[in-house]
Amino acid sequence: MSRLPVNVLTGFLGSGKTTLLQRMLASEDLADTAVLVNEFGEVGLDHHLLRRVEGDIVLLKSGCVCCTIREDLGSAIRDLYSMRSRGVVPPFQRLAIETTGLADPVPILSTVMGEPVIRHHFRLGNVVVTIDAVNGGFHLDRQPESVRQIAVADRIVLTKTDIAEPHEVERLVGRVRAINHAAPIDLAGDPNLDIGGLLSSDPYDVGSRGQVVADWLRLAGEEREHHHDHSHGHDRNRHDAAIQTFSVTLDEPLDWTAFGIWFSMMLNRHGDDLLRVKGILNLRGGDAPVVINGVQHVIHPPIHLDAWPDGDRRSRIVFIVRGLERERIEASLRAFLGLSAL
Repeated sequence: MSRLPVNVLTGFLGSGKTTLLQRMLASEDLADTAVLVNEFGEVGLDHHLLRRVEGDIVLLKSGCVCCTIREDLGSAIRDLYSMRSRGVVPPFQRLAIETTGLADPVPILSTVMGEPVIRHHFRLGNVVVTIDAVNGGFHLDRQPESVRQIAVADRIVLTKTDIAEPHEVERLVGRVRAINHAAPIDLAGDPNLDIGGLLSSDPYDVGSRGQVVADWLRLAGEEREHHHDHSHGHDRNRHDAAIQTFSVTLDEPLDWTAFGIWFSMMLNRHGDDLLRVKGILNLRGGDAPVVINGVQHVIHPPIHLDAWPDGDRRSRIVFIVRGLERERIEASLRAFLGLSAL
């Protein structure tokens, strides 16, 4: 059974995520999408509304199913899937969740990845984060939620660049890259922005995952020297000062069982500070790679790809951590797996 991707749209207050959601709901590319929002009124669906299906559920002209989160997110997801199974709503092929601006996205991801019933029918898709180019730096300085949102993002959309000073946009991009170097950054005002692709292409999608995996591995592996000027001299009391992105590359094939034990030990001891872990692994005895994805203590079931996305057959793991040293993590991994030291 093919599980349905759950995409999370988040961003700090006033960052433009609701405006982006409106564009998504009007896109024909996302006609087979169900959307969970906190309040209909904030989204402004009147001109898209086709008919009310049941309670707080409406069917939009684009074909999207839209409903509000009443109380518990897990219950809302399960109820929505039940209505899909009973034919009450169209058979949507993906789910998008818009969070509140003050939300830490990790509990939402934990619900999707951790609840057995939900995990049986759904899988994690993209985490899309909007960042206000005018006020983004201010939020990063004062709001830890803003930093966590960026740290777990798969895609980042920069908004309000048309009214922001170019040098401030550049500085903000540098700070964002220092937190999360692996997530592509799109501009909301770009006329060529692929709105549908924000949700429909993710590393765990059967149709596109090879190219998407290759893209974020390429970003994570790029040299970051050109970003260093943005980080020197910053206030060490900043919320993002202790967060860093780095990638570990291993030439030798890995023992899957040994890696799983090491990873479990790391999560048990440092799970709160392992904000995001994504990687592609070359396992002993296997011809194709395995993709791993974790958010703090919660790990997505591994995905076995049919083929390598590029010519590089090495294992590459991207870490986004808070207050942890790259050298100690890599040394620990190599020692546990019996691999050669750097």
